[in-house]
Amino acid sequence: MSGLKLSHIVSGAIAVLLAYTSSAAIVFQAIDTLGATQAEANSWMLVLGLGMGLSTLVLTLRYKMPILTAWSTPGAALLVISLQGVPMGEAIGAFVFCGLLLTLTGLSGWFEKISRFIPDAIGSAMLAGILFRFGLGIFASMEDSLPLVAVMCVTYLLGRRFFARFAIPSVLLAGIVFCALMGAFATGESFDLSLAQPVFTMPVFSLSALIGIALPLYIVTMSSQNMPGVVTLKAAGYQPPVSSAITVTGLATLLLAPFGGYAFNLAAITAAICAGPEADDNPATRWKAAMVTGVIYCIVGLMGAAVISLFLIAPKALVVTVAGLALLNTVAGSLSAALKEVDQREAALVTFMTTVSGISFMSIGAPVWALLFGGLTSLVLTRKKAANA
Repeated sequence: MSGLKLSHIVSGAIAVLLAYTSSAAIVFQAIDTLGATQAEANSWMLVLGLGMGLSTLVLTLRYKMPILTAWSTPGAALLVISLQGVPMGEAIGAFVFCGLLLTLTGLSGWFEKISRFIPDAIGSAMLAGILFRFGLGIFASMEDSLPLVAVMCVTYLLGRRFFARFAIPSVLLAGIVFCALMGAFATGESFDLSLAQPVFTMPVFSLSALIGIALPLYIVTMSSQNMPGVVTLKAAGYQPPVSSAITVTGLATLLLAPFGGYAFNLAAITAAICAGPEADDNPATRWKAAMVTGVIYCIVGLMGAAVISLFLIAPKALVVTVAGLALLNTVAGSLSAALKEVDQREAALVTFMTTVSGISFMSIGAPVWALLFGGLTSLVLTRKKAANA
């Protein structure tokens, strides 16, 4: 804990704020689709928070890297569609089986071997494409919340000019003060601040749920979450322990699935916040920002759904703008690294544009298709240049 900086605390808090405000509503939809009771819903939010927090702390403290984990957001979106009419026990059984598949993937090491073949330029281009929409979100938010966004952007520019280390904390503070003065926070909500309690559901294994829920959940988690998570850390200059990290998230899923922890994976966007220069100028100590994130995740999880409501009262423009500004340097660095190698520029551009497009085929998201298309472009053009030489 020695040497903990304000930038670590702010980056960790922004990562948690972004994680919950961007996808908590999807998780609530999945819970509602199952017809869960209030106690079961609180249990889901409890173990999802604790699962992310504890697995992040284990990996971060063990490897001294900003290795963040997250619940599977595309997995939650998949569950909203596939859980209709499925009994709770069968759904839990599918989550347990998905956890088993994730654990076996980590233990086998095959996923880590595949990730080593990704060229640095293509990986950086994919990361830039993933984060690009957050930068665009700043300008899109101007349509509905121009005064708020303007205040935050001016604060950012002044901060970068006169007090660069505190630019993002100043932006967050300015946004909160502006919203408080303008009455922009939705303060009419009532909160139950009691600690959430875990509710155990006995898993029931049915072939239809294993094929229709567990396998798609595993595939979408690996392709749309774990792959971008690995690339994010590599683009930031780290060599993540891929197999160990997936094993930890798989075990977390396996243990917490009976209580509502449907799937955990490596984080990408929130990891980029803690692994970027805004968290710390020194890459060797950015893990402390991830450590702060893990602690806050645990606290939020213990408070259950009550604290989630606190996150949701913030105006969307506040969250989008602070996240976009916090990621600007990371986007710029990724684009610079992607286009630096002349021989890889076409492949990097194909990767970047495919990622930004947001296409999805066969339940596989744009980042994986971007790696595939970019990799094929690189392979073809590299062989052509070698033949001409």
